[in-house]
Amino acid sequence: MTTEATCPSGATPAEAEAFLAAHPEIEAFDIVLHDSNGIGRGKIIRRHELLPIFKSGRHMPISILGLDICGEDVHETGLIWDQGDGDVRAWPIPGTLVPLHGTNPPRGELFLSQYTLDGQPMTSDPRHALQRQVDAMAAKGLHPAGAFELEFFLLANDRDADGRVRPAAAVLDGRRSDKTEVYSVDHLHGMEPLFSEIYAGAARAGIKAETVISEYAPGQYELTLHYRTDVMQAADDLVRLKRIVRLTARRFGVTACFMAKPIEKYAGSGMHFHVSLQDDQGRNVYAEAEEGKWNPAILHSLGGMRATMGESMLVFAPHANSWRRFANQSYAPVSTNWGVNNRSVALRIPAGALAARRIEHRPSGVDANPYLVAATILAAIRHGLKHRIDPGPETTGNGYEDDEASTIPRDWRSAIEAARNSAFLKEALGEDMHRTFTAVKAAEYARVARTIADVDYDLYLHNV
Repeated sequence: MTTEATCPSGATPAEAEAFLAAHPEIEAFDIVLHDSNGIGRGKIIRRHELLPIFKSGRHMPISILGLDICGEDVHETGLIWDQGDGDVRAWPIPGTLVPLHGTNPPRGELFLSQYTLDGQPMTSDPRHALQRQVDAMAAKGLHPAGAFELEFFLLANDRDADGRVRPAAAVLDGRRSDKTEVYSVDHLHGMEPLFSEIYAGAARAGIKAETVISEYAPGQYELTLHYRTDVMQAADDLVRLKRIVRLTARRFGVTACFMAKPIEKYAGSGMHFHVSLQDDQGRNVYAEAEEGKWNPAILHSLGGMRATMGESMLVFAPHANSWRRFANQSYAPVSTNWGVNNRSVALRIPAGALAARRIEHRPSGVDANPYLVAATILAAIRHGLKHRIDPGPETTGNGYEDDEASTIPRDWRSAIEAARNSAFLKEALGEDMHRTFTAVKAAEYARVARTIADVDYDLYLHNV
């Protein structure tokens, strides 16, 4: 028999009881925690099982945090047989219990985070990595706020004649387009039923999904999210919205694709992170007193991000496909530069009101784990503030012309090695999360390296 224990996350049974009373129609719940790749892992439980989780947690195998992108064990994480694949305890995250839209029978969703059996944070859990950085900033009277942008493709379920993926036809009338309809409002009309359902799902989950645009490739779209004063909630919004988009797309007979670069000749999909800092009184410490006269806080934050970007690139581009996104003039940054109102740089200060001054961090692909991305960026900001790092001169004009080959990895293998050897990244993620993440990436690299791709036959079958 499981006995009641004090929930280390701060969740209370009262939250579950109130939810169950307000939603008598809900019969089951998706209970979800996120691994090093940001993939939701968990179970679907019945209604009567919800309240016990708030009282006593739920035992889960420790190995759930040591899986690769395919769900295979990575023994080098130290989370499998080194631990006897024993159970740890997952506890609910306060405020993450929400109803799901359009499920039949009706279901809800709850986020979990893993703790040891004695209630200590399980430090290979990405949420705890981010919380460490949030707490470290709070100790200095700083409170990060932010929001992610979600770029993705809607693809047809079938392939073209060459076996390649292709943009989905409009769900409204079946119309196809292979043109780059960037910012076309009329083009959006063809997907209006699908996006209406996405907005409905987001609203039901308490997510403020905002602007939708047709992005810089056929079948590519972007959803923006409302700024959150809690960056953990911003990351929660992102992973929850991805699930909503993916499920809604399936219902409409198309595929939501969150690969960084699914189509060779078109731009890839990013996950830009907008971040600012508030003081204890809620004031934006990045806001300058006079337009264009940057205060030290924003400059040193930029300096920290630039100084640590090279060794952090594995977090921002964690997969083999991630690195196909970084091409010159592709709207993906290829150096560590910064600028104002300039989309060719890695770190952009957007134009707008002084009170909303922020940094847009642009390197991350949509395939990255938002908890680790945010943790790494906050650690970089702390590093820059502590050491008062000068970001160097602002880049004006074409940032793709900057040559920084020596400061930033150019391929996945180099990024893995840089991350493995990085004292900064070990501090940013925590020693256990750093070991887990880099071990998983190394295992995935080995899987890709030993796989013979079609390009090998195209290049070498008849020529060597």
